[in-house]
Amino acid sequence: MVIASKVTHEWAWPGAGAFQTTHENPVPVAPPPAAPLPTLYSIGSGQHPANTPPYDQLSFRFEGGFPGYDIDVVPQLIADGSGEPIPMPNTGSILEVAFRGAQAHTADGSASSVTSAPPAAIGYVALTKYASAGDFEGVVSYGIGIGRPLDVLPETKVRVVEVEKIEQGKHLYVVAIQFDRTSW
Repeated sequence: MVIASKVTHEWAWPGAGAFQTTHENPVPVAPPPAAPLPTLYSIGSGQHPANTPPYDQLSFRFEGGFPGYDIDVVPQLIADGSGEPIPMPNTGSILEVAFRGAQAHTADGSASSVTSAPPAAIGYVALTKYASAGDFEGVVSYGIGIGRPLDVLPETKVRVVEVEKIEQGKHLYVVAIQFDRTSW
């Protein structure tokens, strides 16, 4: 059941830090035993060829509230904390999404809080793959592979939609990143 939804960023190429969204979540977000920050619960993917425009989507589902986030084009995906490069083969461009004021681990820090996710090599037309870049000091980062290189025009347009919903008995906050596949 959808409680509310809104487009936070209309169709555009998110270059030069164009996609920034702030959400203030005073700590604690929820009383114990819930996590003190919005917690990544699951990741989903889907194709929407019948929509106008047609798009591929990667969605991040959080419990506890919406985190802030930045989406930007990066030349290479770098692991948070270690600074090591993360390979993203067979991608033309890489978007990095950094969820601020969020976590993707259990309360004791021993395991991932993500209970379901698609395979890393998604293989859609516009959305090719994704990879975790870290869960470090309240920032959860992912790289998203786009099939079209930066120097090819038109650039792949991106839209971001936030959806608050009840799903399988859980109150979730979804950040859906959509990739226009019109020109493919």
